[in-house]
Amino acid sequence: MVAFVLSLLLTVILIAVIFPYRQRRPVGTMLTWGEAMVSATYIFFVFFWVYGVVPHLWLTWADNELGWRPDKLLLGPAEILKPQSMGGWNPITLNYLVLRDLIAVGIYVVFLGVNMWLWAVWQNRGKKAESTVPAVVESDFGRPLVRKA
Repeated sequence: MVAFVLSLLLTVILIAVIFPYRQRRPVGTMLTWGEAMVSATYIFFVFFWVYGVVPHLWLTWADNELGWRPDKLLLGPAEILKPQSMGGWNPITLNYLVLRDLIAVGIYVVFLGVNMWLWAVWQNRGKKAESTVPAVVESDFGRPLVRKA
């Protein structure tokens, strides 16, 4: 459990480091070769950590410490998920191994969503929100055209 929780904490730190750098980096500035290599290595490490280490530590924790095995049936609170083979209403026999794998898939889906959101935040870092105030019409000489009432 400690390893899984610390991996999630390190994931938050790795992602949080991107935001101060996002504010410092001017839009449209060319990357040097060294900056590109450092950035690519950092992002590769974040991907390795998020898509490799975190799900692995979840699966290890669920298998070892939680003891989620195929022979341990998932009955739910008050046995609401009891299968028909045991006298319940549920036509599907669920075990904790299925729940473990569904949580692992959920980890991948959440990180994929965070990944897409972070790319959108990075790509839109220099754009300002469009104002709802109508633009002032200017003459050919650059002076505003304003009607006097």
